Amino acid sequence: MSRIEKIKEMLNTNGHDSFLLHALALELIKLGNDEDARQCFVDLLANEPGYVGSYYHLAKLYERTGQIDKAMATYEAGMHQAKAAGDQHSMNELRGALDELAD
Repeated sequence: MSRIEKIKEMLNTNGHDSFLLHALALELIKLGNDEDARQCFVDLLANEPGYVGSYYHLAKLYERTGQIDKAMATYEAGMHQAKAAGDQHSMNELRGALDELAD
């Protein structure tokens, strides 16, 4: 059984688990399945907007697929959530990625 199959099986029994959705998205990216990975991140963040780590990966996916405006908006949304959570480390990572993209 592949990692993706295992994660999907766990999702079937655990419902909407943000950690599992994040892991599934990362596995899908490894396989080059950006569209399904994007949907996992979008679904995850719609249900749990405070899952800050997913903003970075979703924005990077948007960058890689040439959707620069979406990438920038995603970094900014992640920064807003990181600030609300008092997560300075994530805030700095998101700010750095946004600044790099804006250059």
